[in-house]
Amino acid sequence: MSPQKVTRSVTRQATAPQPVPRDCPIADALQIIGERWTLLAVREINYGVHRFEQIVANTGASRDILAARLRGLESAGVISRRQYSEHPPRYEYHLTAAGDELRPVLLTLAQWGLRWARTQNAPEAVLRHACRHELEVDLRCRHCDESIVAGSYAIDNA
Repeated sequence: MSPQKVTRSVTRQATAPQPVPRDCPIADALQIIGERWTLLAVREINYGVHRFEQIVANTGASRDILAARLRGLESAGVISRRQYSEHPPRYEYHLTAAGDELRPVLLTLAQWGLRWARTQNAPEAVLRHACRHELEVDLRCRHCDESIVAGSYAIDNA
């Protein structure tokens, strides 16, 4: 008796092409600042809090997570680290020009949070300018002074 040859047919299904994500500077920015503790650290440094212990206290982040986020912000050029004590070595954190440019983002998030994200038990709060008037972030084109609204802008690839 001769052994029988077993054959199997393999059906290959055509795979659909994978969609390519939109090239987007928002996605690029979120790779750097899109995590809660990262943005809260930037908030604190923007408020003038520069020392690690106080940033930990004001954000509620664990020390190891905050240290990792600060290293990431430093390597991305958003903050700089300045030594203020040699023994033991201690550092302050300061915004770079890139970090300063996040101020409108922080203000817009604060305004949105006050309007849409406050819990029922949160105390009343108002965003105020140094002139003591209520601050409302108003995005406008610096060339024509028109408000920025949906459909009035686009990102053009050069």
